[in-house]
Amino acid sequence: MSEENGSTREGWKLLIATLRLQQKALIGGACVGLLWTLGKVSVPQLTKLAIDRGIKKNGSLLFWTLLILTAAVIAGFFAAWRRYIAFRESRLSESMLRERLFAQIQGLHVGFHDRSQTGQLMSRSSSDLQQVQGFVVNIPIFVSQITMVIGVVIILFLSDPMLAAVSLFPLPFINFSARSFSNKIHPAVLAVQQEQAQLANVVEETVSGVRVIKGFGAEAVQQEKLNKEANDIRRESMRAARIRSRFLPAIDLLPSLGLVAVLGLGGHRVINGDMSLGGLVAFNTYLTMLIWPMRNIGMTVAFGQRAAAALVRVNEILSEVPAIQDAPHPAALPQAGLAQPVGAVSFDNVRFSYEVGHTDVRVLDGLSIDIQPGESVAIVGATGSGKSTIARLLLRFYDPQSGSISLDGVKLKDLRLSDLRRSVGVVFEDTLLFHDTVSANIAFAKPGIGSDVVERAAKLAGAHDFIMQLPEQYDTVLGERGFSLSGGQRQRIAIARAIVADPRVLVLDDATSAVDPTKEHEIRDALATVMRGRTTLVIAHRPATIELADRAVLLDNGVIAASGTHKELLETNSRYREVLAAMESKAAN
Repeated sequence: MSEENGSTREGWKLLIATLRLQQKALIGGACVGLLWTLGKVSVPQLTKLAIDRGIKKNGSLLFWTLLILTAAVIAGFFAAWRRYIAFRESRLSESMLRERLFAQIQGLHVGFHDRSQTGQLMSRSSSDLQQVQGFVVNIPIFVSQITMVIGVVIILFLSDPMLAAVSLFPLPFINFSARSFSNKIHPAVLAVQQEQAQLANVVEETVSGVRVIKGFGAEAVQQEKLNKEANDIRRESMRAARIRSRFLPAIDLLPSLGLVAVLGLGGHRVINGDMSLGGLVAFNTYLTMLIWPMRNIGMTVAFGQRAAAALVRVNEILSEVPAIQDAPHPAALPQAGLAQPVGAVSFDNVRFSYEVGHTDVRVLDGLSIDIQPGESVAIVGATGSGKSTIARLLLRFYDPQSGSISLDGVKLKDLRLSDLRRSVGVVFEDTLLFHDTVSANIAFAKPGIGSDVVERAAKLAGAHDFIMQLPEQYDTVLGERGFSLSGGQRQRIAIARAIVADPRVLVLDDATSAVDPTKEHEIRDALATVMRGRTTLVIAHRPATIELADRAVLLDNGVIAASGTHKELLETNSRYREVLAAMESKAAN
């Protein structure tokens, strides 16, 4: 079996498994479709009787007209009901898959996101799911049209077997064309969807990095990238269009050949008296009713192929197993008490490497450090020494290859991720604020808290005064990522957010790097307030921030090379002085 056919089968299996969750509703929609079919196929038969009895035999035209109108109204009613069920279930399928996919994306480990393109994830969450929705909405319609085709074929053979055989002769060729079309369109559609994902990635990078692009005057560079991806989409789309242009006209034309046979043979049979005029009109109407369903069968098969291809891509995310998961039987952290302070952190012989391409880059090589409850420790090291890695390991963004990390005597791997991350708060170097109110950004970790708690946190973080000067104060909606505020203002809101979270351990990951040095003392005062009595890891390169900590440790070659107060290390450790000098020189430049 070829890889392409294997992908097709896998896609159809995924599609069937997805639809099985809604089989009762879809069966209900198909039953409504059957009632529509009954109303629809009765109209030509009533038309035949109206012509043969109402016109030729001077019967009551009003009676037959009302009867035809009633059948049409019944068919219209069930058509509306069928369509409602179809759209309801298709949107439900889309919503369920989107919720599953979103939960999976959030639950996957950071390492997965390191190697994944945002545009690819966006494409799977939007256009791929729309392909599934577009197919599901056709299922009740497709089933009712299949039953109508079967019913019409039976009626035609009962009416005139010879004429039916001649007029329906193209039917097997339509089925053959539809199958060939399905097999050829699948890889073309998959290629279009992949190119659309690449385009989405370029657009997402351009929008999120618009300040960098404008800062370097690189608009033409990004435009060229977009032009390339747009041309790739156009190329693949035209390949798919050429396949459609070969098959769809044939699927359209073949049923029409039957009409020619009916008009030729049927006309002579009416002249010879072997068939009534009403019978010919009804026969012709029935045959016309086959054209759209037969064409739609091919279209629905194509929709199914696109949906199957989309589900293969979506399942690539859904089937990804998170590398970081809760323990099978998670332990609980000890409760804080007067006799038992909390916030003890221990790194025991920790080794960790990042995977860069096909190479492992060692960052920590036997790191060991113990931090007591309520103690603040500054991690100092050269660029790339692994300072931020310590914070990521403490949050279990990654797990070390060897060694162990503990919080209050409990190994991190034995804790629920939710418990761990509620217990460790981080103020990152690159502060991300959401497109929401100031209040909602501060209360991000605990959205249900009162406004008094939010305001108290803002005051402790030194953010209250500038918030009160905003147009709507705490109800001011910040722009995307909070770029409407200065770096220092964003950082103070991030500190307030950490205060609201009230973690056992606070990590300040270069929290003052984005702040103007002339304003650094204001942030330092806020940090000192937050750190008081709380276990804190201070990752910093500015001496004034390092001095906030009870002690400083020098991280060098993946291990702790020295430990002491900032002043002691300055006086006694030449390597410590070199690292600080290098970082200050880099900051000045």
